[in-house]
Amino acid sequence: MKWLSLTLLLLVIPPVLNAAGWPEMLWTKDVGARQRPAASTVFLVNDYGAVADGRTSGTAAIQKAIDACAGKGGGIVSFLPGKYLSGSLFLKEGVHFQIPEGVVLLGSTQLSDYPDIPTRVAGVEMMWPAALINVLGTKNVSVGGKGIVHGQGKVFWDAYWALRKEYEPRGLRWIVDYDSKRPRTLLVAESTDITVSDLTFQQSGFWTIHILYSQYCTVDNVVIQNNIDGHGPSTDGIDIDSSSKILVQNSDIDCNDDNICLKAGRDADGLRVNRPTEYVVIRNCISRAGAGLLTCGSETSGGIRYVLAEGLRAKGTSVGVRLKSAMNRGGITEHIYIRDVDMENVRIVLEATMNWNPAYSYSKLPGEFNGHPLPDHWNKMLQVVDSVRGTPFFRNVWLSDVKIRNSAEFMRVSGNKTSYMEQFSFRNIDAQVQKAGSVNYARNWEFTNVTIKADDLKELRLQHAENLQKK
Repeated sequence: MKWLSLTLLLLVIPPVLNAAGWPEMLWTKDVGARQRPAASTVFLVNDYGAVADGRTSGTAAIQKAIDACAGKGGGIVSFLPGKYLSGSLFLKEGVHFQIPEGVVLLGSTQLSDYPDIPTRVAGVEMMWPAALINVLGTKNVSVGGKGIVHGQGKVFWDAYWALRKEYEPRGLRWIVDYDSKRPRTLLVAESTDITVSDLTFQQSGFWTIHILYSQYCTVDNVVIQNNIDGHGPSTDGIDIDSSSKILVQNSDIDCNDDNICLKAGRDADGLRVNRPTEYVVIRNCISRAGAGLLTCGSETSGGIRYVLAEGLRAKGTSVGVRLKSAMNRGGITEHIYIRDVDMENVRIVLEATMNWNPAYSYSKLPGEFNGHPLPDHWNKMLQVVDSVRGTPFFRNVWLSDVKIRNSAEFMRVSGNKTSYMEQFSFRNIDAQVQKAGSVNYARNWEFTNVTIKADDLKELRLQHAENLQKK
């Protein structure tokens, strides 16, 4: 492998390192929900008219139980065994929404059962269907139990693919995800001290767990299975979106897009909001099928920073660590610390790009729409971002103590001549892969005790790479 050994002066103050050679991260002790609902009075949805037959809509009855519980100062909303069909539910302060073992909460397959609310979807604020379970503008709520939340999302997947088939030939790939409305399974927005634990989520219509504009939230010991009876598009596992002090742990995710994803807004609208995702701890999680064990982006506009991910496992995931943005998105992704990771049968161990999926990332109005009124979210997507505000940056990324087996490619990294991938540190990595991969536009990288065993016997292809040091 060809290594460059130039000594360049770094223009930033290096982090303070502890005895193990890692940056001090005292902030990791201040993440996750600080309290949970304490009241123990049980409010059975069956007492409010819910029927456990899986066919009769229980939306109104379940909501009555939630409202009664909140009205009494909080408690436990629970179910007798069986299947319950519901549209959007809205939890309130002090409520522990318990779905016990033997209970399946089924999401309605009628979009009309999910009322439109102001929210953010894929980085853009717009009107969009509420989730199946919603925690909006409140605090001290928990959602848990050993039961199952089944989104019955296939009908929404099919509608998406039908619309995409119509849109793509017309040059509308960039807007189809926003025009094809699909309910998320669980939305936490503008809320504090929220816990989601122990549940199994299946077949989400869109993203499964979305934490938006919130702080001090915990997701613990959840199982996400979105590839049941098909492969749903954009069925992300857990999305942390312009939120802070978040803890995700002990979870098992099988989906058809990013498994655990950190986001912070898209393009002009995301730059307007300008709210980062920061102070996030992710530990002891497994990803199976999916697009990324840990992904930052592609919505990076508000910035993503101070992330610790440790004790992770990828089994057959498309990409292990994925950093992605676009040249109209802006934002700085930095101080990303990843350690103790085991990957097997992944396609790419580390992928980093500033030009992700151009057909999706760059909006251009086809001529057939010239002179016609456009939906508000179309206009937001079409707003031009200048090159200064639109340039994203990735820097201070640490990857340590990683074992890779039976995988295709070690890394595929592509920065930009105006924004190098800077200050990446790789330590104690043992990779058995088919090929090493490539690095383009990178600067000030350090490799310590890194072994890449490539089947094709070729080294990393380096272009526009400055000060890559092997120790």
